[in-house]
Amino acid sequence: MARRCMISGKGPMVGNNVSHAKNKTKRRFLPNLRTVRIQLEDGTSTKVRICAKELRTLKKSS
Repeated sequence: MARRCMISGKGPMVGNNVSHAKNKTKRRFLPNLRTVRIQLEDGTSTKVRICAKELRTLKKSS
C-alpha cells in the first residue's frame, strides 16, 4: 500500500541525514498518515488514509 494521503496526495520526500561531522546520507521523510473512518453524504462510511494535517482540516470544517 502506498504511503500517500488520499486527499492531498502528500507522499514521501527525500533528504539527508546530516551528522555532526557534516557527513550526509540519504533518508526519507514519511507523511504522518492516519486511518480514519469518514461518513459520506449517502450515509455510508469508508476508511481512508489521510495525513494528520488533512484530518485537522476536516475536523475544523465540520
